[in-house]
Amino acid sequence: MNHPFLLVLCCIAAYLLGSVSVGLLTARWFHGPDLRTVGSKNTGASNVQRTMGWKYGIITFLGDLLKGVISCLLAEAVTGDHSAALLAGLFAVVGHNWPVFYQFKGGKGVSTTTGVMLWCFPVPALICMAVTLAVIALTKWISLGSMVLVTLYAVIVSVFYSQGNLWIIAWSIFMAAMCIYRHRSNIQRLLNGTENKLGKGPAAKPEE
Repeated sequence: MNHPFLLVLCCIAAYLLGSVSVGLLTARWFHGPDLRTVGSKNTGASNVQRTMGWKYGIITFLGDLLKGVISCLLAEAVTGDHSAALLAGLFAVVGHNWPVFYQFKGGKGVSTTTGVMLWCFPVPALICMAVTLAVIALTKWISLGSMVLVTLYAVIVSVFYSQGNLWIIAWSIFMAAMCIYRHRSNIQRLLNGTENKLGKGPAAKPEE
C-alpha cells in the first residue's frame, strides 16, 4: 500500500458510509416502525423484511450491499491498490456493525459484507451466495445461511485466491469472524431450536 494518507482517508470514509443505517432510513421514509424496538430489534434487512415486508427488506439489503461496494470501489479508485479495497471494505462493515451515528449499535453486517465480498473476490462471492440461498431455502434460517456465506467465502479465498498472502487470509477470516460474532444470539437460538424461520413470526423472545 503506497498511499497511506489516502488509505486512511478512504477507511474513514468507508466507516462513515457504513455507519449510515439504510434500514432505519427505509423505515423512516416509508413510515415503518422504529426497527430498534420491534422484531429482533436489529436494523438489518431481515428485520425490515419481517416487520415491513419483502419490498422494503430488499431495498435495505441492496442499500447496505452498496455501502460495501462503494467503499471498496472508492478506495481502489483513489489508491490504485486492490488491497486498499479489502481494508476499506472491512471498515465499512465495522461501521455498519458499530455505527458512530447510532450509539455504536448497528446490524450484523451481512449485506454490507456481501457487497465487499463481491467487489474483492467476485467469483467465490457468487458461489457462496448460491450455496447460501440453497441453505436458506432448505432450512428457512437466514442466520444459518449468513454464517455459511462468510465461512465458505473465507475458506475459498484463503485456499484458492490468497496465493499464500497472509494479509488476504487474515482479512477473509476476520470478516467471517465479525459476522459470526454478531450472530452469537442466533447461534444460541439455533442450538435451542427456537431460531426464527423465514416467513414465520418470532419463535422466541427477541434478542436485546
